[in-house]
Amino acid sequence: MNNKKNDDREKRLTEQFDDRFKGLDEWPTKRLLSTILEDQIKAVAAMRSAVPAIDRAVIEASLRLSGTKGRLVYIGAGTPARLGVQDGTELTPTYGWSPLRMAFVIAGGRKALFEAVEGAEDDAQKAREEIKALKLTKDDVCIAVSASGTTPYTVAACEEARKAGALTIGISSNENGSLNAAAEIAIYLDSGAEPVGGSTRMNAGTVQKIALNMLSTGIMVRLGHVFDGLMVDMKLTNEKLRQRAVRMVCRITGCDEIEAADALRQSEDVGDANVKLAVLIVGGLTAEEGANILNAHNGHLRHVLKHIKF
Repeated sequence: MNNKKNDDREKRLTEQFDDRFKGLDEWPTKRLLSTILEDQIKAVAAMRSAVPAIDRAVIEASLRLSGTKGRLVYIGAGTPARLGVQDGTELTPTYGWSPLRMAFVIAGGRKALFEAVEGAEDDAQKAREEIKALKLTKDDVCIAVSASGTTPYTVAACEEARKAGALTIGISSNENGSLNAAAEIAIYLDSGAEPVGGSTRMNAGTVQKIALNMLSTGIMVRLGHVFDGLMVDMKLTNEKLRQRAVRMVCRITGCDEIEAADALRQSEDVGDANVKLAVLIVGGLTAEEGANILNAHNGHLRHVLKHIKF
């Protein structure tokens, strides 16, 4: 089979029109909405088969990012790019992930986040140039997302990143797409045909969002940014979050809110207010002592609490 025929076959998997949706424009609105919802639920349920691949991706990505230099890089065009930006930008306020350890490789650049940039997703050369400019190493992790699994920009960027030694994770809704071959770890999401044929912002977009949630959350948990389901490395940027931080310190230590608030203030002696450090301060350590022992355990509060007695 020649490349053109193979490419056409691949694309049909996400571009197919499903007879189930014939006459959709004439349906009562309630039936239309119920069908869209049920189709999304079906796509989400099918994600169970992707859990082993996502598990492997989380474990390997966590190992690469466990040091102080590795970056998390999101690659995509159109809806996948926007979903990647949405996922990645939340990691700093939620988990304290440094923005210096994150990058976005987007077909069409920042402009494409707000409007369609014609032809950008077909520019494989531009993708390779943008990946080369990042000077990736084996410490970096790249997540490339494409519903069809054939987007030239995304596939080329993934290939170039893998060539540079970065861990590459490919997410697509096409089991036969070329992104699967380009990535070291392929995550196939069986999202099915779209109610509006080819509109992969729907089923495919929903499962991409969930897969990205699973990946980034799993990585952050493995890296020690979560304790008992609490975002203990969050940035305290407003009153709501400061109150949440107080409640977290109380929950972990059993102290009252006054003591928790005081410990959070003391934690600022060595930087920004921090829940993990405040917990150790409540336990009797100074801010400097707490910071040193957290650094010695790579920021894992769970590890620290297993090794010291208050």
